[in-house]
Amino acid sequence: MFDSGSSVVWIILAGALATYATRVGGHLVLSRFQHIPRRVMAALDAVPAAVLASLVAPAIVSQGWAEALTLAIAAVAALRFNMAGVLLVGAASIITLRALLG
Repeated sequence: MFDSGSSVVWIILAGALATYATRVGGHLVLSRFQHIPRRVMAALDAVPAAVLASLVAPAIVSQGWAEALTLAIAAVAALRFNMAGVLLVGAASIITLRALLG
């Protein structure tokens, strides 16, 4: 009925629509408040860190030493460099450590 190429396109479009709907919905809900409570603002500020932790945590426990060391190196690099610098340090670290540690 559908070839695999068109299925992928529909999945991507559905994901894009769901992402857009959640972002617009959040703006619509928050626009109804005259003043956003501090607790709500604190919770919203914590979302990016929580999402990042949920993406990084499985790599720490399920991968090898090279990946865990790279995450530690990238975390230290994030204290000093911008995002591009952290990506470069992380890429160089994982390539080097995978070559050394097998």
